[in-house]
Amino acid sequence: MRRTERLFQIIQVLRRHRAPVTGQVLAEELEVSLRTLYRDMAELIAQRVPIRGEAGTGYVLEDGYDMPPLMLTADELEAAVLGAQWVAARGDAALARGARDLIAKLTVAVPRELQPVIVDSGLTPVSFRERPKDSFDVALVRQSIRGQTKLALDYADETGNVTRRVVWPFLLAYWDDVRLIAAWCELRQDFRHFRTDRVRRAETLGRFPERITTLRRKWEAQRRSAKP
Repeated sequence: MRRTERLFQIIQVLRRHRAPVTGQVLAEELEVSLRTLYRDMAELIAQRVPIRGEAGTGYVLEDGYDMPPLMLTADELEAAVLGAQWVAARGDAALARGARDLIAKLTVAVPRELQPVIVDSGLTPVSFRERPKDSFDVALVRQSIRGQTKLALDYADETGNVTRRVVWPFLLAYWDDVRLIAAWCELRQDFRHFRTDRVRRAETLGRFPERITTLRRKWEAQRRSAKP
């Protein structure tokens, strides 16, 4: 790995971690010696990258730092393209369009020598299952999560019986063949999961009082406690 790439990789590693990262951990991930790692850190700090080092604790990248745009490696580009292709095949119409637009923008924006990575990456998501079709625009769920608004669902169970549910959506989970809305259900007064292909009708209501992050934390705690 060239030094320039390694410097960007250090920043990426620090971005992934909320807690301080020790020099030993960084050196092991980058497969370099501690001495090399310390030289790299000194170079980044000299370039005014806001890295804070604490003796015995590790390194932290301060909030608000942005790298120059599209300084991506071939591996990062392939990951972005593969992910975008997966979303284009499985997302709702607006999300799929956004994924295709992302690939088009990357193709134009990256350096010329990296364009073949996008145009002919040799990577593609494959599924041999037929995915159920949704009868409503799933983008409505994403909008509700962003806006923290309730959703009123006409929802069919396995037998086709339809009930009216008012839910507080906080997560949209994408499986290979189905999508699940994770939400707090006012009817059941508990967390429930709703398959998007069983939603017959959906409309947004007013805002719900609980924070999205709080709902996710409670849901995750419930799931952990339910495991044997």
